[in-house]
Amino acid sequence: MTDPATGSPMESERGERGELRAVLDTNVPIAAHLSRNPRSPTIELMGRWRGGEFAQLYSDDILVELIEKFQARKIAPAASDRYLADLITLGEFVIVAPEQVPQIIEADPDDNAILACAFVGRASHLVTYDPHFDVLGGAYQGIPILDGLHFLYVVRGDRPPESTV
Repeated sequence: MTDPATGSPMESERGERGELRAVLDTNVPIAAHLSRNPRSPTIELMGRWRGGEFAQLYSDDILVELIEKFQARKIAPAASDRYLADLITLGEFVIVAPEQVPQIIEADPDDNAILACAFVGRASHLVTYDPHFDVLGGAYQGIPILDGLHFLYVVRGDRPPESTV
């Protein structure tokens, strides 16, 4: 929810110290890199992250998956290298021990590393477009799971447009 006085996300949507701390599933930066629309929510999220509006958490497993996905999607090495360098420089590294990775998402066990990073790193949000996360009902261990657009609303401190139906 948005605080009417400040227009920013209320404390309940932020981490323990009032910070937005997000784990972005690998499909979020991939979507940003593949987008042809400069007004894409994922492109805006990347800009807002680089601008310090939220902390992006990552782990070794996420780095490995990002490298694999960038190569598989044939994203230009210069673009992927820049993102990975920014992530290592600006992001917050989370150490996740193998025993901390839950075995919850059976359809794609690699997604469990995303859950572990969010939980161990005390994320305020997990951001993904992956339907495998739907089995969790929108949250994991109290961490809301949102798509890029809805997380962007949180970062901006605004609300989605009202439906006209």
